[in-house]
Amino acid sequence: MSWQAYRVVFRLRSPLHSGWRKVGNLQITRPYVIGRAVWGALTMRLTRDASQESGPATDSQQYLKIGKQVHQSLAFTYFYPALKSGTDYQVAWPWENEKTFRHRFLSSYPSTALAYPQQAAAEGLLHEVEFISPCTLDTGEPVFLEGYVFEKEGCVLDWRAAFKRLQVGGERGYGWGRLELEAISPLKSSQLFHLATCEVDGETPLIRLLAGGRLLAHTPAPGGSIAGDIEPLVGREWRSHNSRRRYAGQHIAYTDICFVPGSQVDQASDFAVGKFGLWLWHPISVVLCEPGTAE
Repeated sequence: MSWQAYRVVFRLRSPLHSGWRKVGNLQITRPYVIGRAVWGALTMRLTRDASQESGPATDSQQYLKIGKQVHQSLAFTYFYPALKSGTDYQVAWPWENEKTFRHRFLSSYPSTALAYPQQAAAEGLLHEVEFISPCTLDTGEPVFLEGYVFEKEGCVLDWRAAFKRLQVGGERGYGWGRLELEAISPLKSSQLFHLATCEVDGETPLIRLLAGGRLLAHTPAPGGSIAGDIEPLVGREWRSHNSRRRYAGQHIAYTDICFVPGSQVDQASDFAVGKFGLWLWHPISVVLCEPGTAE
């Protein structure tokens, strides 16, 4: 079974909160969009499009059904902020210079519920939400998101049309996370982000990093020799068919303890692209030659 890889670029049209953690009253955003968020946004769009004739999609099992089809037919990388560079796009890696990245791309918005009789902020409800800005904060340039989609041979999902109407991340009810599809182009080489290579002729897409390469997605630990931080990867889901915790965001979906994107591998490594864009350890499929020896 083979796959076709596509390079996908979105233009960010409103603030994007890619949920991560909370410190005090500040809800911190990830500086990139994880695969779970892309999968969730695409599943939502495909499910609602499919249910237009039968009425609103109000049963979570409808979303679970489409979500499984997305897992079976598509795979994703994470999506990273990028800027236009001539006729191409240049990804801004958040780990290269964290201070500069935050200064250019990240801001926050404070808000609260009001106690109207007192004309004051309601106690305990003041909060601040960090976001990836749709324009750079120093130069006002438009911000894009770049990533890759792998389509399995025989895929029948109309994901290209769905990508034209995606909304990703938190605070969507306030208009956040609106994406405008800028480009979808078949990958003509094996290069991903100019930092890794891919193989698409197996059961799952494979990503290959050379020694010193950086992980571009969460990778379950323990694994090979990696230098980087680890964190539990947890998401919230809506499962209306549950007997308990059946409302939006109440079901906790625990994935694994993972190395975070930006962690470095000490030796050449292969990874299979799993559900939600996770990188899963895979045996090295090539023989690496010693310097000075023939291939």
